[in-house]
Amino acid sequence: MNRIAFFLTALALSFSAVAQHSAKDLEQDIARHRAMAEAHEAAAKCLASGKKPDQCTKELQTACKGLALGKYCGMKHVH
Repeated sequence: MNRIAFFLTALALSFSAVAQHSAKDLEQDIARHRAMAEAHEAAAKCLASGKKPDQCTKELQTACKGLALGKYCGMKHVH
């Protein structure tokens, strides 16, 4: 399968998965994304304040408990 066909198939599947969510599910997803964004913003402010990265990571993990998967609240980037 070429890349364009693969991309279009993946895109169609993702839209069909979204369509299966109820309005309540969608509202819950929106709330979770907003909470994760707030936690990440707090982590950025923590780092900008000069605190050690380990401390900011711990605060992020606490703020994100139950919201996202993984140690970095659903988001990890390269350094």
